This record gives sequence, structure tokens and C-alpha cells, in this order.
Amino acid sequence: MKQDKRCGGRRRYRRGFTLIELMVVMSIIALLLTIAVPRYLSSLERSKEAVLHSDLTTLREAIDKYYGDRAKYPDTLDELVSSKYLRNLPKDPFTDSPTTWVVVPPDDPSKGAVYDVKSGATGKGQDGTAYSEW
Repeated sequence: MKQDKRCGGRRRYRRGFTLIELMVVMSIIALLLTIAVPRYLSSLERSKEAVLHSDLTTLREAIDKYYGDRAKYPDTLDELVSSKYLRNLPKDPFTDSPTTWVVVPPDDPSKGAVYDVKSGATGKGQDGTAYSEW
């Protein structure tokens, strides 16, 4: 241990950090967090958007293959799974549910019920487009 000689020759042992040192360290940590947390949150949003884009592409390709094989669109999204065009319905990354997909019917109802699929999520992407319009 280091010894400090102060106050008329009395010995005093220094045992740790002063309050000022602790406050300086805490302010540096807070500054770093104010930089890191927003970047982390925006990267989470970007990754969810990438997953949503990929899931929509997969669903739309499955619908197109179904139509190409059967000359009609599926009646439900679950029909894509039961007909083995998909292993399972993907979860919407923003709603965290496979049941929130919004089904767009074809112009001619005799051709089935699922012409296209869109996200049921509210909000807008980083490009300003609503998720429901993707």
C-alpha cells in the first residue's frame, strides 16, 4: 500500500478511488453508451427489414410456383405449407407472428384467394416506405 504523508506527519493509507475519479469514469462510460446504443438499435431495425424483405420474397415465390403448377392461387397461406411449397410460414419480424401477414386477393376471385402477401406490421422502414406497402 502507498502511504501519503499529510497533516503534520500523520500517515494515511490510500484505499481506492476518489469520488471525482469515479465520476469521470462514469461520465466516460455514459458518453460511450450514448454513441453505441443508437447504432445498435438502428442495426436491429436494418436486420429486421432485411428479414422482412427476404420473407416476403420467399412467400411471393411460393405463391408464384403454386400458381404455375395449379393454374390458380392458393386459398390460404397455410395451403402453401400443406402443399409443400413452404416448410412453414415465416414469422413477420416486426410482429413476431406468422398470422399477421396481409393477404391480397387476385382480381378474379375464381382463381383463388392469395395473389400477394404484405406485412401486417405498422410503421415505416428506414427508407420512409410503410411496411404494409412492401
